[in-house]
Amino acid sequence: MLKLAVNLSMIFTEVSLLERFALARQHGFDHVEIQFPYELSIAQIQEQLDRHQLSLCLMNVPAGDLMQGGHGLAGIPGQEVEFHHALQQALEYATALKVPSVNILAGKQPLDSDLLPCLKTLADNLKMACSMLSDQGIQPVFEMINGTDMPRFLLQNVAQAQEMLEAVNHPALKMQYDCYHMAMMGEDVLGALQENIESIGHIQFADHPGRHQPGSGSINYAEIFQWLGNSSYQGFVAAEYRPSKDSNSSFDWKDSLI
Repeated sequence: MLKLAVNLSMIFTEVSLLERFALARQHGFDHVEIQFPYELSIAQIQEQLDRHQLSLCLMNVPAGDLMQGGHGLAGIPGQEVEFHHALQQALEYATALKVPSVNILAGKQPLDSDLLPCLKTLADNLKMACSMLSDQGIQPVFEMINGTDMPRFLLQNVAQAQEMLEAVNHPALKMQYDCYHMAMMGEDVLGALQENIESIGHIQFADHPGRHQPGSGSINYAEIFQWLGNSSYQGFVAAEYRPSKDSNSSFDWKDSLI
């Protein structure tokens, strides 16, 4: 049985973040994820989780200016102090809200920086994150993002993620595997899941192309969900797509595929 979650940062955006928890429950979800929950206080989030009997299964460490087109924090030489502060804020939220996994976004290679120092900075910061998060029973994960949507992102495919896992060499660290991003990179989505499932701590999905709900593109989610349901994978599988129309009408996949 898949542990399904819905991403409140990309779905139900017709209403405020505070109002999206109720919609998640109305559509039958037990778990939610929020990319950056920091616009709400811990108390506000906890109240919504309790009211609607939800768990928060994933959030990101603050990523600086990454989502506004900047370089981010985790893999940027000279931003180590800022990353440490961001990690402390994420740890405060995650421990209080009992979030099982926290995602670290690598960031983008600055045009005036060489790649290797960025990757070394990222590895060092991931080691620190692994120590701080795993001490609190929280699983650290990191994500690969395609280079079309986010040019110069430091980790764009499975091979690069495997190399980073080796460089960090910490048993707690896992990949966050986003099916859409890997399809954008031309990867065999199901094949990569099958080959790397022991190294994957969290899965997200959207169809390709378009990043809309399953059934709107070319990814065979019936096959993927069936395989995951029969696999050893124990993590969450989260809908992180942009609804092609309104959010409330984007859940046909939930009845037909799960």
